[in-house]
Amino acid sequence: MNYSFDFASVFRNLGPLWDGLLVTIQLTIAANAIGLTLGFALALLVMSRWSVVRLPVMLFVEFFRCTPAIIQIVWFFYCVPMLFNVFLGSVTMGILALGLNLAAFNAEAYRASIQAVPREQLDAGVALGLTPLQRILYIVLPAAVRNSIPVLLTNGIGTFQQSALVAIVAVQDLMYQGKTLATQTYRPIETFTIVALVYFAVSFPVSQIVGYLERRREALAS
Repeated sequence: MNYSFDFASVFRNLGPLWDGLLVTIQLTIAANAIGLTLGFALALLVMSRWSVVRLPVMLFVEFFRCTPAIIQIVWFFYCVPMLFNVFLGSVTMGILALGLNLAAFNAEAYRASIQAVPREQLDAGVALGLTPLQRILYIVLPAAVRNSIPVLLTNGIGTFQQSALVAIVAVQDLMYQGKTLATQTYRPIETFTIVALVYFAVSFPVSQIVGYLERRREALAS
C-alpha cells in the first residue's frame, strides 16, 4: 500500500472534534436521564394487571427494542414535524430519539430487577402501612436500581456509541465533525482512527466499572 500517514494534519485541527465530543456527551447524558426515569415507569406499566395499560406499553417497548436505532432517529427527524407539526432543534430531537430507545431497553432491565425483589419485603411494607406509591419509592425503586446497575451502565455505554448515528441527520456530534474533518483534510484513515480512539477512551473505563460492579455483586451474593 503506497499511503503516507499524516496524523499531524488532524492534530492541528482537533478543535471541531472536541466540540463534537461535547455534543455527544450532551446527547448521552440527556438520553440517559430520560432512559433511567422513563424506563422505570415503563417497567411498572408493563407489569400492570390491567391489559388496557400493559399492552400499549409492551408494544411501545418492543417497537423500540426490535427496530434499528437509525430508523428511529430518521423517523423522529423527518416524520414527527410532518405528522404532528412539532419542530424542535436537531440536538433535542436526537436526545428524544436516543432517550426513548434507551428507555425501552432499561424497562426490561428494571422489570427483571423488580421481579427479583423478595415478596417478603413487599409484605413488610404492607404491614408497616405504606401506601402503594411509598412501597414503590422506598422498597421497589432502590432494589430495582441496585440490582440493575450493571445493565443500566452497559445500556448507557451503548447509547454513547449509538449517538454517532445522529450524524446522519446533521447533528454536529463527534462523528459528524469527524466526517467533516476527514473531507477537509483528505485524511479519512487518520481522522476516523482518532475518532474511534476517542469513543474507546470514554467507553472503556465505564466498561471496566461495569465489570467491577458485576464481580462485586456476585461476590456479595455468594
